[in-house]
Amino acid sequence: MAETEQDSSVNPAQSAKQLDSGNIQGDEQTPDTDMAVGSSLLAPEPVKSPPQPQPKPRPKKAPELPIFECKNWLIHQHYIRKEYELCKSLIKEELQESQGMCEYAIYVQALIMRQEGNIQESLELFQTCSLLNPQSVENLKQVARSLFLLGKHKSAIDVYNEASKMNMKDWEIFHNLGVCYLFLKEYSKAKENLKLAIQYSRHEVSFQMLARVYLLEHDVDMALDIYKRAVEFSPENPDLLTNLGLLYLQTGQFQRAFEHLGNALTYDPVHVKAIMAAGSMMQSHGDFDVALTKYRVAAASTPESAPLWNNIAMCFFGKKKYVAAISCLKRAVYLAPFDWKVQYNLGLVHLTMQQYASAFHYLSAAINIRPKMGELYMLLAVALTHLEDEQNARRAYEQAVLLDQKNAAVNLNYCIFLMNHGERKAAVRQFSVFEQKLQEARKHSATVDQELLDMAARLGPSLHLGENLVWNKQQGADTANSQHPGKAPVPAAHTNDVPPPAEDRETTLPTAPPAELQPTAPPPEPDLDALPSPPSHPLEEETSSRRERVAVPAD
Repeated sequence: MAETEQDSSVNPAQSAKQLDSGNIQGDEQTPDTDMAVGSSLLAPEPVKSPPQPQPKPRPKKAPELPIFECKNWLIHQHYIRKEYELCKSLIKEELQESQGMCEYAIYVQALIMRQEGNIQESLELFQTCSLLNPQSVENLKQVARSLFLLGKHKSAIDVYNEASKMNMKDWEIFHNLGVCYLFLKEYSKAKENLKLAIQYSRHEVSFQMLARVYLLEHDVDMALDIYKRAVEFSPENPDLLTNLGLLYLQTGQFQRAFEHLGNALTYDPVHVKAIMAAGSMMQSHGDFDVALTKYRVAAASTPESAPLWNNIAMCFFGKKKYVAAISCLKRAVYLAPFDWKVQYNLGLVHLTMQQYASAFHYLSAAINIRPKMGELYMLLAVALTHLEDEQNARRAYEQAVLLDQKNAAVNLNYCIFLMNHGERKAAVRQFSVFEQKLQEARKHSATVDQELLDMAARLGPSLHLGENLVWNKQQGADTANSQHPGKAPVPAAHTNDVPPPAEDRETTLPTAPPAELQPTAPPPEPDLDALPSPPSHPLEEETSSRRERVAVPAD
């Protein structure tokens, strides 16, 4: 034990000496070495620092993994600028680098394919996106939309139902479901889904589609209510105001119709549909110059509109400029060769100009397009009568009477035809049917043209029916009803016995495109105004110069 203590007492001095000797390497020994040793013994012992760990060698840099989405921003920029060729080249490079695993590049490529009309190819690409990201609702919605555009409405409904399970409150899904059910004519389900879409998020297009469903069910009151709610939600939308005005026009509320059409033109002075509707109202009241001024504004923005040129032609017709009317109608028939209204009016104008062969040609074309319209057969019978084809004229009148069970003018014209050919008993029967239809029209408060009553009043004595006819007692009441402020006044007869013809009012409610769906079904046929009558038959001069009267066609 003593030896170990002695050794331990010596060790500090030795270590100090070693430290001092290490610090003065290279220095010469001095006589004061003993003093330096003594002072070193008195100095405090230095504290040893723990050994510092040596830094590990830096590992090698890991290889960079390829990023599939690195060019998405550039693809997006070119796509929104509609630079599709550059976008396609970038997509091709991106798909080569990612080996077809870049979802966004495939998505944009599918959108471009759809815009170019390649719907089937776009569907396949969207399905690929759905496989890459099965949890994406947007991919499923795009797949369903492509199916819709291909006309596969039931398949689109199945996909939309799958998407609705992922997002229960997406208004767009329910809106598009309603549109699909609309084209499948399942109106109850269409209304249910469209109401859900409006409940989750109010959009103008959903209101328009819901109103369209009610119109297809012939529920005009509910359609009016829907459009009123839509106008309250968006009071400055010219499309909604125009559609509401057209509905008021259809129900005979002309003051409200003109008010809403005026509001639509206030917010958008060049809104073509509002201009067409307002011009048609002016035209029906005989303000042809004002209507032409309105149409001139619309022609600047839509010079290739067949309904526009049809209405312009009818303005010239009302001003008795028949050559200009035929010229405009020829342009309209060039733009829309399958529009029966244009063919109809061309036949009427040619009848007025006593060009019966041309009238027969255009009326036959209109009948081929609308074979179940009785007024067309009546006009064709008039043309055949003037062409001295009695047999075919009789067959045309019989077909007109068979197809049209409401228009009293058909029976009156047939009565005149039979009277001119000496068939008095058959003429009396047709006149009796005319009276019955006239009474039915009064029960439904329908406006009766005074010219029809005057014509029948002259025909009655010729048939030895007397002047005290059933409908003749209420002739004054009908005249008062025709001037009622809520009804449109009956246009005055022209000197050539031709009242204003049919017009294209553009009264069909637009199929507002749904939230990513373009409408594919044609809208319902528009209503028409009063139609012109052909010239009177030469044999009618002794009884009436206005017997062969053309009635207002009803769709």
